[in-house]
Amino acid sequence: MGRKAQDLAPLAISKLSTQGMHFVGHVAGLALRVSSTGARSWILRITVGGKRCDLGLGSYPEVTLAKAKELAVEQRQLVKQGVNPIVSRKAARMALQAEHASFVSFQEASLQYIAAHQAGWKNAKHASQWRNTLATYAYPIIGNLHVKDITVHHILQVLEPIWQTKTETASRVRNRMELVLDWAKARKLREGDNPASWKGNLEALLPARTKVAKVKHHAALEWHKAPEFLAKLRQQDAMSAKALEFVALTSCRSGEARLATWDEIDLERAIWTIPAERMKAGKEQRVPLSKTVLALLQSLPRIEGTTHLFPNRDGKPLSDMTLTQLLRRMELDCTVHGFRSTFRDWAGETTAFAREVIEHALAHQLKDKSEAAYARGDLFTKRTRLMEAWAGFLEKGEASSKVIPINQKEQRNGR
Repeated sequence: MGRKAQDLAPLAISKLSTQGMHFVGHVAGLALRVSSTGARSWILRITVGGKRCDLGLGSYPEVTLAKAKELAVEQRQLVKQGVNPIVSRKAARMALQAEHASFVSFQEASLQYIAAHQAGWKNAKHASQWRNTLATYAYPIIGNLHVKDITVHHILQVLEPIWQTKTETASRVRNRMELVLDWAKARKLREGDNPASWKGNLEALLPARTKVAKVKHHAALEWHKAPEFLAKLRQQDAMSAKALEFVALTSCRSGEARLATWDEIDLERAIWTIPAERMKAGKEQRVPLSKTVLALLQSLPRIEGTTHLFPNRDGKPLSDMTLTQLLRRMELDCTVHGFRSTFRDWAGETTAFAREVIEHALAHQLKDKSEAAYARGDLFTKRTRLMEAWAGFLEKGEASSKVIPINQKEQRNGR
């Protein structure tokens, strides 16, 4: 048994600075070792199998006297039970090293899967397609995750942003993730059910691919039903409802709204500036904010740790699927993107605003070259009037005849 010295108080221990082993009492064999460099660490001297061993318990003062005593008592209990703490530690260290050695990320697993199967693929481009789709959609989310740690939540993070808009691609990505994870399970790299499987799993969380694919055009709400929709939407208190209201009022694309940040918003000038890299046409867009939109923005909470207007609980942007699911709960037969069509139908059928003003409001590129060459500006002033009129209609259902008239010739010329 280790040597039991006189119990030293914490203050006395803190003053030990001479090189060597200083037994401090409290627990038999407990000592403070001072190295030639002055570094101090706790040692427990034990006898196992007739051999004397020194067991490290941590650095001083990071490990306090109280903690060192606790650790020393635990190790002595193991010795009494016939356990060799040193052998036990080595085994644990080797197990940890083995776990690290067996770490295989999803990206590594997918590349191994491709290497193992590409010889049997008839089309030489198939391997390239695999790598490209996974690199584009899967790797940013799960590429660096250990295959054993991937869950349904991660799979949905990959699929939800593209399931409605790129259904065929999303379906292929899902199938490829499933095959890679099946391969990983066969190689004993993961256990349990496959989180990317469709049957009995994702089929309960995502609409069937065939049903989504049938929607060639984005289903839109009839324009005269839009005010009723807004009133119903405002009964919802979720962040997704706020985001959907913002989409409806600005007629922007879902992704433009979901990824919007506070630094893009100028409340004083009532302008939302969307950077070029987030626009479909690759061109910066200035969006006029109606008084209704400004009121909506001012009602939003500024959440610490995120700059997004409409974050989820993790501070990340809402997914497109979140907005789609809200529409389903409201039992509406339309898509988020369809609100742009609703706006266009309303503006085209009930107002005197020129076509190019409406197209600019939707951030569409004008197909007519002469029309595009003439409208070099962004028609911001006219779009401001248009969006105020749209907000007024949505809020009150007012007839568009009440919109302040604009000179018809001016409208036709887009001035």
